[in-house]
Amino acid sequence: MAHSDNSVVILAIESSCDDTSAAVIKDGSLLSNFIANQTVHQKYGGVVPELASRQHHLQIVPVIDAAMKDAGVSLPELSAVAFTQGPGLLGSLLVGCSFAKGLALSLDKPLIAVNHMEAHVLAHFVEEPRPEFPFLCLTVSGGHTQIVRVDDVDQLTVLGTTRDDAAGEAFDKIGKYLELDYPAGPIIDKMAAQGKPIFTFNKPRIEGLGFSFSGLKTSVLYFLRDRLKEDKDFIKNNLHDICASVQATIVEILMDKLIKASKQEHINHIGIAGGVSANRALRRSLVEHAELLNWQTYVPAIQYCTDNAGMIAMAAHYKYLKQIFVDQVVTPEPRLKMKSAV
Repeated sequence: MAHSDNSVVILAIESSCDDTSAAVIKDGSLLSNFIANQTVHQKYGGVVPELASRQHHLQIVPVIDAAMKDAGVSLPELSAVAFTQGPGLLGSLLVGCSFAKGLALSLDKPLIAVNHMEAHVLAHFVEEPRPEFPFLCLTVSGGHTQIVRVDDVDQLTVLGTTRDDAAGEAFDKIGKYLELDYPAGPIIDKMAAQGKPIFTFNKPRIEGLGFSFSGLKTSVLYFLRDRLKEDKDFIKNNLHDICASVQATIVEILMDKLIKASKQEHINHIGIAGGVSANRALRRSLVEHAELLNWQTYVPAIQYCTDNAGMIAMAAHYKYLKQIFVDQVVTPEPRLKMKSAV
């Protein structure tokens, strides 16, 4: 497939954690989006950074090759190369950053650095319906939980973020208490569907739009410890109800803040993004609140919610239009921040 000279064709690379992904975007429309998942971490109950970076080394060339072939694009046709600069694991980010720098240099093409968290928000623009500005986005993933006000594709402001664990981490750590496999979030989601939220746990009292999940983890831990003293099979006999109760509490914490933000900012266009936005209870709650509060809601397709290069490509497309490039001295930033109002 030949591209006319004025087409903007970008290869994007995402390697912030344990998924190696590459995507090709042409004039703002996604041509391909490939993801290689890493299963090596499951037996450790969490991502092992050293193993993650090794896997990226093994997978990055085949993944990029697959994305380019699927898009029907050759390297000389690229207008730019984009990559995730952060936040994320340093070793993982280094693989994507180094590869992107080398490729851009060899092709003499511009290099675009993308903030992973901004890309999660901009995943809303991959497909219709696209949100209207301004909108609020609740971004919930394994490492992050935040509410972002979006006034334009390059005007994103964090209104509230987590003080300790993210919602995804809470799911995974509580999953460990229940002896579930990693990642536990999707397993809890499935089991919760067969249970009822009959148990109550402490919810954090945090002022403003910030989040905290460490207290909930402690509350669940003590609850299980006390019940197991009375009945050693308590978890086994009540697993579905425990999962439903944990999930209901986490979703309630998230929705309470989102409702608060919507009232505070007077915005009723609401999106959710990030890996945890695939959670069925959260999606259901969003739909219910949309009817009650007259919200217009947006949820990207599941493949654009988890870590993927499609969202990196979308963010890179807007940067290209504004000619926002970086030079070869760019380095990964594991703690890269977004603009914050707090």
